[in-house]
Amino acid sequence: MILQINAITTPIFVRSNSVVNMNAFTYIPHPRIENRKVEKPPKVNDERLGFNGLLGSKITIGVGTMWAAYAFCALAFVSLPQVISTHNATTIVSWIAQTFLQLVLLPIIIVGQNIQGKASDKRAIQTYDDAEAILHECQQLQAHLSHQDDKIGGLIDKINDRLEGLK
Repeated sequence: MILQINAITTPIFVRSNSVVNMNAFTYIPHPRIENRKVEKPPKVNDERLGFNGLLGSKITIGVGTMWAAYAFCALAFVSLPQVISTHNATTIVSWIAQTFLQLVLLPIIIVGQNIQGKASDKRAIQTYDDAEAILHECQQLQAHLSHQDDKIGGLIDKINDRLEGLK
């Protein structure tokens, strides 16, 4: 008698003449697993390359502070008395739009971008750590399934030995 176990996603185990092929499945880790061991998740600061990137980064870091926003605000207010003295609505609106808003909002927007970049880095690290934990869990499941395959093979041997003894 032949006892046959079929699994949808794993190889077929066939028991015939007291032989069970329990080595039908060979675990082959994905090549990305080895690469992942030496890589860490990319961060915003990792992307600055070359002289221009470094210069732009330094300027952005300097301008992207609330102290720069306060300094630009003070600078904008230097010309405010002269603009008000014109009593011209167009000149006042132009000063608000072209001088005050542009000078003050630029560093504030950069501060917000920096905060969002840091939050994004934290999320990337958490996602990376979660993926690493899931990988570890899957490896544990693979080991558990392998152990179960061994036990099932032993049970198949016992069943077939008893069936042979009934003949």
